[in-house]
Amino acid sequence: MTEFEPTRRALLAGAAMAGAATATGTAFAQDSSDNGGDPLTRQAADFPKPPYPKQQQPWPGLAQKMEPRPDHGEESYRGNGRLRGMRALITGGDSGIGRATAIAFAKEGADVAIAYLPEEEPDAQDVKRVVEDQGRTFAAFPGDLRDQSYTKGLPEKVVQELGGLDILVNNAAYQQWVPGLEELSDEQFDQTMQTNLYAMFWLTKAALPHLNPGASIINTSSTVAADAPEILIDYSMTKSAILSFTRAMAKQLASRGIRVNAVTPGPIWTPLQVAGGQKPENIVDFGANTPAGRAGQPVELAPLYVALADPAFSYSTGQVFGATGGSPQPAG
Repeated sequence: MTEFEPTRRALLAGAAMAGAATATGTAFAQDSSDNGGDPLTRQAADFPKPPYPKQQQPWPGLAQKMEPRPDHGEESYRGNGRLRGMRALITGGDSGIGRATAIAFAKEGADVAIAYLPEEEPDAQDVKRVVEDQGRTFAAFPGDLRDQSYTKGLPEKVVQELGGLDILVNNAAYQQWVPGLEELSDEQFDQTMQTNLYAMFWLTKAALPHLNPGASIINTSSTVAADAPEILIDYSMTKSAILSFTRAMAKQLASRGIRVNAVTPGPIWTPLQVAGGQKPENIVDFGANTPAGRAGQPVELAPLYVALADPAFSYSTGQVFGATGGSPQPAG
């Protein structure tokens, strides 16, 4: 009955899209309570909720200094070998969603390379330990994605270290709040555009010669592409542009067997927020206005990235998948 295996795996991947239970295989059992205000799963019931402690960090911030520390799946994510033998490059893989993706990929059998800023080395070392504990190869490439030569050289370095490249996750981002357009400096605007858009363009273009049929590109957008906050002008602009890039590249690369999709997270508990991404006074209640009533944890995004990287999800390209805690998201 091996001819039916791809279909069965695709159904499992679809289940992971609808909810995290299939991919994580941990405590995502249904809550037995019939109280309408209770969390949907027991694992979700254990995640921290507002109010969060007041905190600020200098940019770019470190996950290990956050209170509470984000759950990236170090203990809570359990893999099922869905990406066995694949090789992935993840930008911003030291913390937040990128780190959760790196850990999940490793637990699913992939070798992992991450790109991150040199200031984020302590977090990157934490990722290295988890990935290597899974028996997977880990490659670290510290640098600034605004440096064109560094960014364009990453795919070749990954191929040299890991033996190939099957998955590219364009995830790293720069986010700083401003009270109004008058306070948005040219320097900040340039840094946001270069980190969030130029780097994605450079890196994707450089990766294409190394990607074979069955490969995938996953771009991290945001729910702000549908509902831009007034304090995140430049960041919201880039997240909308990422969706257009995703859809155009999906059409262009479909004939080459390369899938391109996007994920649109809602408010997620990462260093991006406490290092200037939000007003300091907003951190205490961060995510409280979502229907879920809290910020998401990075591990809750990991199943989406795993499913989109899984070749079994072969008919999904040019799509937008959200994890927003119930808030509106861009149309897929």
